[in-house]
Amino acid sequence: MGLFKDFKDDFSQAVNELVPGGEAADTRVDDTLVVDTLNEKVNVEDELKKLDGLLEKVEEQNPSVSEKFAEEFASMDMEEEKTVQPAEQRTVTKENMRMDTPITASVNPQAATEETSVITASTTLTGDLMSSGSFEIQGTINGNVTCNGKITVTGTINGNSNSSEFFADVAKIEGEVVSTGTVKVGTGSVIIGNITASSAVIAGAVKGDIDVQGPVVVDTSAVIMGNIKSRSVQINNGAVIEGFCSQCYADIDVQGLFEAK
Repeated sequence: MGLFKDFKDDFSQAVNELVPGGEAADTRVDDTLVVDTLNEKVNVEDELKKLDGLLEKVEEQNPSVSEKFAEEFASMDMEEEKTVQPAEQRTVTKENMRMDTPITASVNPQAATEETSVITASTTLTGDLMSSGSFEIQGTINGNVTCNGKITVTGTINGNSNSSEFFADVAKIEGEVVSTGTVKVGTGSVIIGNITASSAVIAGAVKGDIDVQGPVVVDTSAVIMGNIKSRSVQINNGAVIEGFCSQCYADIDVQGLFEAK
């Protein structure tokens, strides 16, 4: 009955603190507090006794009411404490962080950046090169070259290359050339190694097999020593090819045309 008793005591104290001359003025008759409300004499002590009896009756019928309210108020206080938690307790520090929880960053290795690394003509590098951007190689690289962007070679590469696009202009490459896009071999360029790409334009000299999923254009100045596998081939007048040409990626069923019907 603690909760209701506190309510009764608070109500009694509030009545005692009423200012005379306000909406309700109090007088005492035989040491009994009487409040004049709307010209009606109200015996406060009698009314409080009625309230006290009523509250006792409610608690007897349901003794868990005050306990329930007390628990709700306590839970409200706990929630308020959580809300106003000091900032230093919410700060993650090296000491209170679980060291066995890995911290990873999401990076797309296939995304090409706009950055271009230039290897000048007077530079010779020995070792593999890797970049998420592009390469412009004017000097000499003795190693493999890999990037997500484009490789432009006007110098020398002694190693394999892998990129999204490849262009050789008066260059010398000894190694395999792999590209997810187009490979262009300009006039005066020499490639000793196989070429794998989605399309190709050959105007220089290639010693190796050419495997292209799309079209291949062999220009007038081209010299190819190797086999060509592609979807289609365009050979311009004056080109030299020593090898076999196969349009194995074409949509036409060549073998089916010659089957007996």
